[in-house]
Amino acid sequence: YGPLPDTQMDLIKAQAEYAQLLEGSDMILMLSTMLHSIGVGNMTPAGVKMVCVDINPAVVTKLSDRGSVESVGVVTDVGLFLSLLVQQLDKLTSPYRTLL
Repeated sequence: YGPLPDTQMDLIKAQAEYAQLLEGSDMILMLSTMLHSIGVGNMTPAGVKMVCVDINPAVVTKLSDRGSVESVGVVTDVGLFLSLLVQQLDKLTSPYRTLL
C-alpha cells in the first residue's frame, strides 16, 4: 500500500519544508495528527500560539504542555470542533459581508 503519492520521503527535505511553512506563523492549529503535531510543536519558536485538538486526552496534554500560556488543548472530536469553529467564524464575519 505504501505512502500517499505526495508524501515527502526525504526527512531532511520534509523538515526544511515544514520550517518554511511555519515561518511567520502567529498561530498553529494542530488537528488529530499526533506525530506531525509533535514534530511541528518541536520546531515552533516561542511566541507562536498553538491550539491542539484531539479526542485523546493524552495527545492533547503532550502537545499543549509547553510550560507556557502559548498553548491551548481541546479534547473533542475534530469534526465537531471544525463544525463549531465554522459556525462561530460565520457569526463573527457575517456583519462584514453585508458591507460588500
